[in-house]
Amino acid sequence: MPAPTDESPITLSIVALDDDEDFRQYIRSVLEADGHDVRVCATPEELFAACEQRLPDCVLLDIKMGRHSGDEVLNQIRQRWAKLCVIVVTGYPSLDSMRQTFKQDVFDYLAKPFSLAELRRVLQQATERLGLGRRPEDRLRRELGRHIRVARTEKGWTLKDLSESSGVSVSQLSSIERGAHLPSLESLLAIATALGAKPSEWFVAAGV
Repeated sequence: MPAPTDESPITLSIVALDDDEDFRQYIRSVLEADGHDVRVCATPEELFAACEQRLPDCVLLDIKMGRHSGDEVLNQIRQRWAKLCVIVVTGYPSLDSMRQTFKQDVFDYLAKPFSLAELRRVLQQATERLGLGRRPEDRLRRELGRHIRVARTEKGWTLKDLSESSGVSVSQLSSIERGAHLPSLESLLAIATALGAKPSEWFVAAGV
């Protein structure tokens, strides 16, 4: 099997804020299917906590949320994380609201209902123009995940097989292989030992 290359699709860390539960479930399912790491939030407080815990590459922000003001959330995001990529989502677009949000350095504007193709296009444009997902830690996550997946596949193992051999849970392994999270040093050594691999070679491949 060929080794992973830099031509593999870039995966992003995305946080979506929307007061519609059905939309949150939809956005999570379609973006996770594309390989992205997705966290969904129902309130501004959840969004701020998620960003404080781990800053995403991009925020999908519903600008019309009933009792919550999307404009105020956007203002808070700009005060706390001035360069964070924000894509505004709304079911009630207007020229005035678009002008106002773009004044606050919004990358783009998606009007509901939008197609999956439109969402992918905007995320691809943001990735290319802003260099999203290209930080050293992002590259390391992706490369480690790919190498672990390749080594596991070459042994003909499932995630469950690797979990039983390494002691790392299936959910953790899935997250690591998708490049969503970095494994701890202990977990990485356990995985490498189970696969009969040298983690130092994975780090070299990742440019570390």
